[in-house]
Parts: sequence; C-alpha cells; structure tokens
Amino acid sequence: MSTSITQRIEKQLETLSRSETRVGSWIIANSHRAAEVSISELAKTVEVSEPTVIRFCRSLGLAGFRDLRNHLIADQHRPESYLQHNVASDDDTTDATIKVLESAIRALVEVREFIVDMPFDAAVSAMQSARQLVFVGLGASGHVARDASHKFFRLGIPCPTALDTQMILQQAAIAKPGDVFIAISHTGHWPELVHGMQIAKEAGATVIAITDPHSPLAAAASIVFACHADEDTNVFTPMSSRLAQLTLLDAIQVALALRMGDAAQTNLQNTKLALSLAGKPKSNHNGSSHE
Repeated sequence: MSTSITQRIEKQLETLSRSETRVGSWIIANSHRAAEVSISELAKTVEVSEPTVIRFCRSLGLAGFRDLRNHLIADQHRPESYLQHNVASDDDTTDATIKVLESAIRALVEVREFIVDMPFDAAVSAMQSARQLVFVGLGASGHVARDASHKFFRLGIPCPTALDTQMILQQAAIAKPGDVFIAISHTGHWPELVHGMQIAKEAGATVIAITDPHSPLAAAASIVFACHADEDTNVFTPMSSRLAQLTLLDAIQVALALRMGDAAQTNLQNTKLALSLAGKPKSNHNGSSHE
C-alpha cells in the first residue's frame, strides 16, 4: 500500500523547522479540513506566514500548496482499510474473490492518488501530431500494449505493436522524428526494452513510458507516467499492475480523442459503422441482395 501524505508528514516532522512542524502537526490532526482550506486560511490558523506553508510543502518534495491539497483529497478517497490481497491456500472461494477485488480496487485508488501530476498534456500533444504510435511491451505488458493498439488506431492514427525483443529492436532501428513509442513495463528493467527505447529516442522519436518512475526505462523515456502498482512478482500472471496500466491508457486515449475533436469523432463513428455493417448482404440497384 502506498504511503498517504499524512504518513509522509509524520515521518518527516523531526526534520522540519519549528514553524513547519506546526503546519504539519495541524494537518495531521485536521486532514479533512486541510484539504478544503486556502493557503491563507491555513497560515492564519497555524499562525505562520504563507511562505512558511510553501516551504513546508517543498520540504515534503511537493510542488506547492496545490499539490499538497491534491494529495490530501486523494487520501480521502482511500478505503478505510485494505484486505491482504495475497490469496492463501486455505481461503474459501468468497475470501479469495474478495481479496482479488480488493487488490484491483487498491491499484486504481493508488493511480488516482498521483493522476493529477501525470503528464497527460505532454503525451497527448506528442500523439496528436504523431506519424505513428508504436505500442511496446513484453510478457503480460505485451497484452496491455496489444489492447491499447486496438483502442488507439480507431482514432485514425497507425498503431503497430512490438511485443518481443526482436520486433522492439527493429522498430526502434527504423524510428523517425514524429514517431511515438508507448513502452509499458511494470518493473522497467528489461534490458532489451530499455535499449530499444534508447535507440528510438536517439533517432528523434518520443518515448512515453508507463512504468516504475525510478527504473532504467523511465530514465530512457521522454515522458513518464509513474505507474508501479503493488504486485506480487511471484504470481505468474500480474493483476494489479495490468489494471493500472489499462486504466491509464484508457484515460490517455480519451484525452487524445478530445484534443483531436471532430476528426476523432468521425473516425470512431466510421469504425463503429463498419462493424455494424459487417456480414450484412449487399443489395444491387434493383433492391435484391447478392454475395
């Protein structure tokens, strides 16, 4: 489970100045109210200056007071508690299914906590003018990449996939400016994947990574969506990380469609119409059908 902002404050209280400690202590005791007050109201309540509040936020590694409020609001949407999501061999069916669902809920709540800081605008701007979107992933992340390709191509942008190391390296070798690679990896440590994205970036392509922000893949990317859902890597088929990745890609696709406006709407409508007409017999000018 990721650390809440109040837990982060508690851990850092001893390292803060006396005035910053007053700010932190008040927020811990009044976290729900703190999510609603303005910076001036907080400063007045705690009897410190507004610059002190800003310094307090930056001591936590936050961009500012707005960032602090976003984290406090996100904490309010956390479930009061989470069930242990590792299913035990002696669990009955009900307990096992509840644990699976709790794990999925937790993954999505954790994505929501950080979504306000994610670079959607930068990603959408790169994708809108892209020559092609290349979706890249290995193993379970490859299934996510394939799913994303099927969603995005309906917007009218070519969307090839690269789902094994040979294809990744070959796609990267012929990358050009205007290409956008979307690399998906839970750990971000596959050497061939990282090397391929380095090649693509050096060739002038934009590399968007959905991965652990501290991974080698993130370091090789142009744009990073921090996505590192808690996952038991001993389980062969990952669940939580896959849900988080799929949800982020859905959000990016919707944001891109909105940015593209009428062009996206027309393409989506035409692809839907093509499916609705599939299999229907054609009629000649006399009204009779034929194969």
